[in-house]
Amino acid sequence: MTQTISITNKWQVHIPVNIRRDLGINRPGLAQISTDKGVITIKPIENNVFKFAGRYNKEYRKSKVNIDKIREHIDYEDL
Repeated sequence: MTQTISITNKWQVHIPVNIRRDLGINRPGLAQISTDKGVITIKPIENNVFKFAGRYNKEYRKSKVNIDKIREHIDYEDL
C-alpha cells in the first residue's frame, strides 16, 4: 500500500488510518526508522510496557488519598 503524506516543519509525519489498520497498529508506541538507498522505512516495534497501559487503572483508582493528609499514608519505619 502506498500513500502520500506530508512532513511537518518539526519533521513529524502522520501515519494514515488505512496504513495503521493494515499493520495492526491500534495505539501509539515505538517504531524503528531506517534508510537504504534513499528509501525511508518505518517499522513498528512491539513494546510490552505499552500493552499494560490502563490495564490496572481501576485498581489504582480505588485507593484515593487526600493530599492534605498524605503524611498519614507514609510508612516512616524504613527511613
